[in-house]
This record gives sequence, structure tokens and C-alpha cells, in this order.
Amino acid sequence: MNLRIEPTGIAGAVLVSSVRRGDARGSFARWFCDDELADVLEGSRIVQVNNSVTAELGSVRGMHFQHAPHAEKKLIRCLAGRVFDVVLDLRAGSPTFLQWRGVELAAGDDRALLIPEGCAHGFQVLEEDAALLYLHTAAYAPHAEGGVRHDDPRAAIAWPLPPRNLSPRDLQHPLLAPDFDGIPL
Repeated sequence: MNLRIEPTGIAGAVLVSSVRRGDARGSFARWFCDDELADVLEGSRIVQVNNSVTAELGSVRGMHFQHAPHAEKKLIRCLAGRVFDVVLDLRAGSPTFLQWRGVELAAGDDRALLIPEGCAHGFQVLEEDAALLYLHTAAYAPHAEGGVRHDDPRAAIAWPLPPRNLSPRDLQHPLLAPDFDGIPL
């Protein structure tokens, strides 16, 4: 196997580690293999690839998701710098509903985080000029986008640095209502 799959503690969210092979010339690692990821992709296919670069230390992007029928899985890998990458379970009926996990991803660590459908994703920059590569199982649908505030007390995400430099859109995400019982998929 060229990819190792490790659970994160959030149902369906996994850490995908590439097995790097090398010799005197350098090294090689597989970053994606539909066959090896078939069980975690559950029949979904990658339809869109995106890249973001975030300059400032402490910057937070997120927490983003798409509502059904445009719900998506995301496979996130850090290409430059270092980030604290977060998955927040918003799925109605999920055994890990409203739980979150943060994973540090760094350039060269050969790891990616798979975010399941119905989970919000966000990250904080731990090294300037952090670049992320996103593989999506659904195309971006502006009318289906959703978000949760980075500082929502029900989620209680423990960001490693004081959050800063959020976009106006991310600052306007709503707090989860006390009666919020999840998003349907």
C-alpha cells in the first residue's frame, strides 16, 4: 500500500499518510489513489481541485461546508508552511455530532485530512504563506454553502493561536442555535 489511513476520532474523518520511497536521486510519494481510498470515499469521486495561500500567522479560514445535495468530501494537504486543520461534525444523528478534531499539517509531512460530507472545515496558519491543496467530491455551489463561526461556543474549537485576519464572510457565519440538531445529508 502507498497510503496509510488512520482514524481521527470523528466518524468518517481520516488522516491519509503517503508512504514516501527514496533513493540517492530523491523520493517519490503517491498523494491520491482512487483504489486505495475507495473505502473512505464511499463511491464519491474527485471533481474539483483548489489551492489556497494564506499569508499571515494566526489567520483563520472557515468553518465551511456545503449543504446537500451539494455536500462534499474534502481531502486537504499542506504544500507550504504549516496549519492547524480542523474538522467539525455537524451531521444529524452522527455519533460524533458537534465534536471537532484538529490536526497539524505541514509541507513535506506527506499527510492529508479527509473531511466527510456534513462536516465543517477550517484551518489556522501556523507558519506564514501556508498553501493548501483541496480535492473536492462536489463542485462549488454558492447557493449551498454554509458556515459556522470559528468561535462558536457550542463547538469550542481550541485554536492554538489567537484567531485573526478572518474574512468578512467568515465573521458573519452564524452561531449554532441552542436547538441545532445537525444538518441532514
